[in-house]
Amino acid sequence: MASRVRPLNITIGAVCAVLTVVVWAAGNRPNPESPWPTQVAGMSFSPLRMGNDPEAGEFPSRGEISADLDLLSGKVKSVRTYGVGGTLADIPELAKSHRMSVGLGAWLTGNMEDNEREIARLIEVARANRNVTRVFVGNETLLRGDLTVEQLIGYLDRVRRAVKVPVSTGEPWNVWLKHPELAAHADYVAAHFLPYWEGIGLDDAVGHVMATVGELRAAFPKKPVLLAEVGWPSNGRTRRGSVASQSNEAIFLRRFLEVAQREKYDYYLMEAFDQPWKAGTEGSVGAYWGVYDVYRNQKFAFTEPIVRVPQWRFLAGASVALAAGALCMLLLDGGTLRGRGRGFLAATANGVAAAVVWVAYDYAHQYLTPFTITIGIALAAGFLGITLVLLTEAHELAEATWVTRRRRPFGPLLPVGGVDLPKVSIHVPAYNEPPEMMIETLNALARLDYPNFEVLVIDNNTADPAVWQPVEAHCGRLGERFRFFHVAPLKGFKAGALNFTLAHTAADAEVVAVIDSDYQVRPTWLRDLVPHFARPEIGFVQAPQDYRDEAESVFKAMCHAEYKGFFHIGMVTRNDRNAVIEHGTMTMIRATVLREVGGWGEWCITEDAELGLRIFEHGYEGAYLAESYGRGLMPDTFLDYKKQRFRWAYGAMQILRRHRRELLGLARTRLTRGQRYHFLAGWLPWLADGVNLFYTAGALAWSLAIVLDPRHVDPPLAVFMVPPLALFGFKVAKLFHLYRARVGATRAQTAAAALTGLALSHTIAKAVVMGLVTTGKPFFRTPKCENQPALVRAVAAAAEEAALAAALWLASAGVVVTQGRELPGALLWSAVLLVLSLPYVAAVLVSLTNALPVRQRLRAVLATSVPLP
Repeated sequence: MASRVRPLNITIGAVCAVLTVVVWAAGNRPNPESPWPTQVAGMSFSPLRMGNDPEAGEFPSRGEISADLDLLSGKVKSVRTYGVGGTLADIPELAKSHRMSVGLGAWLTGNMEDNEREIARLIEVARANRNVTRVFVGNETLLRGDLTVEQLIGYLDRVRRAVKVPVSTGEPWNVWLKHPELAAHADYVAAHFLPYWEGIGLDDAVGHVMATVGELRAAFPKKPVLLAEVGWPSNGRTRRGSVASQSNEAIFLRRFLEVAQREKYDYYLMEAFDQPWKAGTEGSVGAYWGVYDVYRNQKFAFTEPIVRVPQWRFLAGASVALAAGALCMLLLDGGTLRGRGRGFLAATANGVAAAVVWVAYDYAHQYLTPFTITIGIALAAGFLGITLVLLTEAHELAEATWVTRRRRPFGPLLPVGGVDLPKVSIHVPAYNEPPEMMIETLNALARLDYPNFEVLVIDNNTADPAVWQPVEAHCGRLGERFRFFHVAPLKGFKAGALNFTLAHTAADAEVVAVIDSDYQVRPTWLRDLVPHFARPEIGFVQAPQDYRDEAESVFKAMCHAEYKGFFHIGMVTRNDRNAVIEHGTMTMIRATVLREVGGWGEWCITEDAELGLRIFEHGYEGAYLAESYGRGLMPDTFLDYKKQRFRWAYGAMQILRRHRRELLGLARTRLTRGQRYHFLAGWLPWLADGVNLFYTAGALAWSLAIVLDPRHVDPPLAVFMVPPLALFGFKVAKLFHLYRARVGATRAQTAAAALTGLALSHTIAKAVVMGLVTTGKPFFRTPKCENQPALVRAVAAAAEEAALAAALWLASAGVVVTQGRELPGALLWSAVLLVLSLPYVAAVLVSLTNALPVRQRLRAVLATSVPLP
């Protein structure tokens, strides 16, 4: 088999690798544009370095400014400045040696005292330096609302009287049209043309600049129009049709320069160097308008064809290498996978690898602060978690759908002729259970078609004799095979009760079987399954949990559909690698093995799953038959349903903490690689639910910041928003496919299973967090609304989920209202918030379904029995 598998894996991997490179190449075809001229007319010049902040009085040194001018010397005729604070006032003097003229600017705000100092210094510097060819009194002060038109006119008139060079103020072109009275107090119209802020698409941007220049010339025919800022950002959130990227910045500027040369525009490109400090005043995009980055590296080609991602060859290679590693891990033990399954995993691995590489590349091009680094680490951890969950989900889908055969098939066995069947001791633990129900359970056991068994009923800590005494009496009527124990007090919960019965088990019993007190077993249960213990390596035999009351209500029909997925999909694939989860009902354990591993773990709230793992650690095998041999009763209420899943998830975390060294391969154990994988991968979605609790809290906080300060707080980067949506879509598609193909469920049952599973997400999340940080067994509070109307009970059972759903909906609406018109990323973030709300909405819907009457027809549709594999 290996000689056939290896070439197939290599072929599939090679084809996917080639396709990956082709996709990268197709998205990065060279785009020829007119070359950058030898010398441009002007550039906006803010020589601040990383860590500088003019608002805090932190300016570059004279040497750093001189080095920046030297970098631009010969490439730029004139530079425009924005203030004369600190060393910025030295720019004209330093520019002389580089034969560059200066458009000198004064930074005006609403602080009149600061403005007086700025104006005085501006006049002084302008008079002292002949290479100052024009003056800018303020920059976008009207746009920000720092000054009134009258105040700004007063400053303009004052400076015009004091200097001999042309004077104006810098404002966006539309502000000049809105306040035409400014022109009478300015020597020229200094207008800003930044199509990005207006949401203009790249292909229309230069034409938009030309059209608006024409409008200004028509409005002010006697004034020269200076394009005081013209530019495009290399990074930042998309605004309507405007996409910020390095390639788009390069394309826009090169197209503009071609037009400017033809139309003889006077202009300043926006701007020479990236200014990370602006992110605090303009949002993240404010940092990325430079032709050079903050470290003085040229950001794009001036003459060569423009490539969207110049490093695409390296990134494609990294994607292929990462995908190859992931595919090797996914196919490490994939000998039974068909070619289609291998191709699916290869495609998934390549897609995930490309996404990981792109996220790393994109985030590496952000200017990071300690805060953004912290946020980035958190988001990267979440992204890694999503990646792992996606790969494990894809692996399960492939192994459930595209295999040549099941590796370890188990079915009913006929006893070997001449071999005596071993004695079985059946243990039935109970606490405060209805006697009528238990009597039915015992009657079913009495009908077993098996010659040698005993039944031990252990009632622990039930206080009311009227509950347990009828069961005791019924055991007496059933004969000597049935023994009844009532013990109070008895520590250890169910595990303590099972250890008690183990101590009282018949000495000649070779197999211990356990069922819950509500289960009614088939007569053939022992006869069909006990023969598997003829193999000495078998430590336990497990049949699926199943239920008989799905027709009682729509709620129970939904629960029944949800349960089936695990027992007829997950357990089947886990059984292939001898890694099934043992359950405390419908299970059989070899008695010597049970004693060898130390009995039931009373420290763990899921003693059954923990026992199964210990049996594996001792080198024994577990056998799983995906055929129902007994049916019990489901929780009656949504609250009880949540309690059950809380216990399962909390117990899983207890097991993970106690057995972490064995599961991670750090301690000596007989666990196989496949067993460790399935236990860790199986709990990974629950761990993701726990992380999602913090993600939801962070998403609400982030959204609140957007609503309160939409100008300065942007939605998260799209590269971090798309993966959760993709994972959610993949999991839904996987569930629908496997339920239809492997469980045989109808569309209605599949939808019910999806809704019911989602409804448990918040409960699982809380259980995971508590299980990782607490050691005691949890207390699950029961709402005190039992006597209230059904609607009140339903809301009370899902009160937390309802509150979180409402908060997420309000946050989604708030983001759309404040930023949705301008930022497509805000709409995407709003969609993420709505997707985050779905588990909480599902919980409310399931709780209402449980509490309120539902049409009989719907109940019948959902309760239709699903044929078992």
